[in-house]
Amino acid sequence: MGLSILTLSLHAQRIKVTEGDIKALKNEASINIEFTYNDMRVGKFKTEADYVAKKTEEYNKKEAGKGDTWANSWVNDREERYEPKFVELFTDNSNMKEDKNATYTLVFNTSFTEPGFNIGVMRQNAYIDGEVTMVETKNRTNVIAKLTVSKAPGRDVMGVDFDTGWRISEAYAKAGKSLGKYIK
Repeated sequence: MGLSILTLSLHAQRIKVTEGDIKALKNEASINIEFTYNDMRVGKFKTEADYVAKKTEEYNKKEAGKGDTWANSWVNDREERYEPKFVELFTDNSNMKEDKNATYTLVFNTSFTEPGFNIGVMRQNAYIDGEVTMVETKNRTNVIAKLTVSKAPGRDVMGVDFDTGWRISEAYAKAGKSLGKYIK
C-alpha cells in the first residue's frame, strides 16, 4: 500500500530538462524570475480567452457584475497570488535570492491551467503545466537550459480550497518548490 501511494506522488508532477544544462545555476546565489502566459490553455478550452468569456458570462447571468469581477481577479491573481507563491517557494528551496540584476533569468511560461473545483461533495485538484527557459539576463538570446514542469498540483490538505485562485496559487507553490529543489 505504501509503495502504491509513493508511486502515485512521484508521477503527479514531473520536471524534465529538454535542452541545455542547469549546472551553471548550481553555484548561483541569486536569480531573476519572470512569468509569461503565452498561448495558455485552460481546462477543456482551447484558449484562455474562451475560458474567461464563458466563465464571465456564466457568473454575470447569476449576478450582474459578478463575472466582470471574476475576470479581473483571474488576471490580477497572477501578480498578487500565483507569482509570489512560486517565487517564495523557489527561493526557499533553491537557496537563491530573487534579484533583477542576477546573472541568469528564469522565465516560467504557464502553458496549461486546470482550475479544478471543489463543491464540497466532489472535487478536482488544480494543476499547471509550464515551460521554463533559463537565459543570461544581459543576453536573452543565450539560452542556458529549457525545462518542462508537468502537472504541478494545487490543493489544500484540509479540503477547504473552494476558491479557484487558492487552488491555482498552490499549484504555483508546488511548481516553485519542486523546481527550486531540482535546480540545487
